[in-house]
Amino acid sequence: MDSVHEILWERLEKKGFQCLRAIDLDEQSVKELIKDAFGIVIRSRFQLNEDFLKKCNQLQFIARSGSGLENIDSNYCDRNGIAVFNSPEGNRNAVAEHALGMLLSLFNKINKADCEVRQGIWDREGNRGIELDGKTVGIIGFGNNGSSFAKKLVGFDCKILVYDKYKSGFSQGRVVESTLEEIFGQADVVSFHIPQNHETVYFMNDFFISQMKKPFYLLNLSRGKIVKTSSLVNGLKSGKVLGACLDVLEYESSSFSTSFKDPLPEDLQYLFQSDKLLFSPHVAGWTDESYYKLSSVLANKIEEKFCNEN
Repeated sequence: MDSVHEILWERLEKKGFQCLRAIDLDEQSVKELIKDAFGIVIRSRFQLNEDFLKKCNQLQFIARSGSGLENIDSNYCDRNGIAVFNSPEGNRNAVAEHALGMLLSLFNKINKADCEVRQGIWDREGNRGIELDGKTVGIIGFGNNGSSFAKKLVGFDCKILVYDKYKSGFSQGRVVESTLEEIFGQADVVSFHIPQNHETVYFMNDFFISQMKKPFYLLNLSRGKIVKTSSLVNGLKSGKVLGACLDVLEYESSSFSTSFKDPLPEDLQYLFQSDKLLFSPHVAGWTDESYYKLSSVLANKIEEKFCNEN
């Protein structure tokens, strides 16, 4: 079992499961430990590829605390009848609040102003903000996180355009089901809430920016490789991208838990030196409340699958 809230451990043991803590073990030790495991609970430490999973003789499920499944060989699991659970319901509110907080902070230069005041700099004009009201926000991806962000935006007087390749019929109130072309033509802000897969890597690239009719602000709280960093730099330099809020970065480790290797890529150095960017270390979905909810959601799904049969 990977590092998750103790409620998952407690609930599984009440149902008769024996839980083994493996958070402090290296990958080879884990492979030895799980040969006869019925289930694996993981966040993102290891790649659960075919080589890893073939070591598991009795495996019936993998439970991923969080939403992304890019570290799990889903095709192997499908072929071998291994159930795969994730828990995006557990941190969707946290991601939505984080996205809204980053956007408002960027618009109102709150981080910059705070740093300056602490240094005795009282620059009111240099910290003049802009308002979210009246803006058009394009949301790409209307799953748990995208829909939750839209819900937060409803309280503002802004237009909410949503594109989802695999969903339809979700227009309601201020939330308008849209095409990519409509987002390209109208959006002042574009926010990504999509998984990382072969369709979405570098979704935000030079071509994407060239299609935008107006200069825009970018939010990425999904996966780092959704946004091509070199394209973002080009957009900032040209003025087509006015600013960005990034909870994830192309260069972060696959485990999402370690920082970048030296030397830093030139494009990343440019972003770090720009005052048009706001960063957080892949923590949008990581709150005291979501830590509990992520595990509770997984417990519900595991119990429903394996413990409620008559």
